[in-house]
Amino acid sequence: MNIKPMVRNNICLNTNPQGCAVNVKKQIDYVRKNLSPAISSPKLALIIGGSGGYGLASRICAAFGYGAVTVGVSWENEPSEKRMGTPGFYNNETFNKEAENAGLTAVSINGDAFANETKTKTVDAVRQAAKQAGIPAKIDLIVYSLASPARTDPKTNIKHISVIKPIGCVFSGKTINVMDGTFSDVSVESATEEEMFDTVKVMGGEDWELWMDTLDNEELLWQQTRTIAYSYIGPESSWAIYKNGTLGRAKEDLERFCRQINSKFTTQKKIDGAWVSVNKALVTRASAVIPTIPLYISCLFKVMKEKGLHEGCIEQITRLYRDRLYPAGGQVPVDSENRIRIDDWEMREDVQKAVTEKIKIVTQENVFTETDFEGFKQDFLEVHGFEPRINT
Repeated sequence: MNIKPMVRNNICLNTNPQGCAVNVKKQIDYVRKNLSPAISSPKLALIIGGSGGYGLASRICAAFGYGAVTVGVSWENEPSEKRMGTPGFYNNETFNKEAENAGLTAVSINGDAFANETKTKTVDAVRQAAKQAGIPAKIDLIVYSLASPARTDPKTNIKHISVIKPIGCVFSGKTINVMDGTFSDVSVESATEEEMFDTVKVMGGEDWELWMDTLDNEELLWQQTRTIAYSYIGPESSWAIYKNGTLGRAKEDLERFCRQINSKFTTQKKIDGAWVSVNKALVTRASAVIPTIPLYISCLFKVMKEKGLHEGCIEQITRLYRDRLYPAGGQVPVDSENRIRIDDWEMREDVQKAVTEKIKIVTQENVFTETDFEGFKQDFLEVHGFEPRINT
């Protein structure tokens, strides 16, 4: 029996478990061939938000590239009689099984990463995993990669819900239906002050620092600990809805907290450093619903594939670990704002010039030839376990 994707408004409502397993195994195979332990590579890694996208790729690289003990935290729905589980549930299930087969120690925590009780549970899991592996309970790598639409502040118990909106203007543009390639015009009202505040509370850096404080209080940090969070800037054409909108405001807050974490912990030699990595635009469960981004990514994929520069999540994070976070020379290369720029290939002048030209000429009639819409659609479906070669 075939499981067919149920998609509404660029949101996929179901999952193919077998396809999720295949996709995780593909990523593991890639890492095994392209990443190997370095002198400074981590032995114990904590991935906060490690069940999909960049977070899952980060965990796979740490485990199957460097042989690290990994603890992953994510909040996923388990399957029931009425519905399937979320993609991350099946991703975690496959990761755990493959780690066990490879003799790797791996623990997956299913819970709200924003909640204090999940942090406490994770601390216990880190200690138990380290003991099982026979290594010190000192975390070498902390990846903060949460992508959540809502957060309940543990201090106030107030629930905050994020929005994707411009600030100070109405945004209008074109987007693409991820299933059939049809264009539609979108218009998004400016965010209110409350919506801006809520989005920063959910997607900013406050919780990252709370995690660092918890781990410090539990004496799980040490002078070799490196921590990283992921961000995106993108081209100027997307700034109205992204960099200059509520998402961008949250990312600015993430960078502010990164500086604060460095000031608090690096100067006291409790960690080696904290960085924000600016990554490439890719298809995730979130990016498909951001207005105009599907059109931009479809054009970007076309250009980068033609130039031999295209990367998916696992290729991007493999390069991040190998060439940026754990380079042969040991020094992490950063820009003037102390950010890691692994979006360097996307933002190359020749790439952006070609993408801009494509966006100008693409129409409903030529969308399948002038863009890589099929590649965008393929990646979108694979995120949820749907892939043409997989039947159940």
